Amino acid sequence: MKPIVVRHSKVPKLLSWFVEAYAITLFPFVFIRDEGDEGVIRHESIHVVQYAELFIIGFLFLYTYDFVKGYLKHKNIQKAYKNIRFEQEAYAKEDIKNYLDTREKFAWRKYNL
Repeated sequence: MKPIVVRHSKVPKLLSWFVEAYAITLFPFVFIRDEGDEGVIRHESIHVVQYAELFIIGFLFLYTYDFVKGYLKHKNIQKAYKNIRFEQEAYAKEDIKNYLDTREKFAWRKYNL
């Protein structure tokens, strides 16, 4: 599924409560503060697929669960964010141009907290 990309958006800044966000995905939209480069769009596109796999609510639940669990473990917001399984996949694969064409379903399960 291709995301609907909204460039020059104020949404990432408005939703930067814990971690400063340059871009944010709210299925099926990707909001970017400026033009955004291909890597950022690929990263956020991976999140769109993750959302779809978990019927939106499952993604939001697991994302929040991972963040809270990571925060309790590390006592550090940035570390908690980086340890979210969905973010691990997206950061690891954002530079692979055709990643979504060959990606296994539920690939985020390979990433540990």
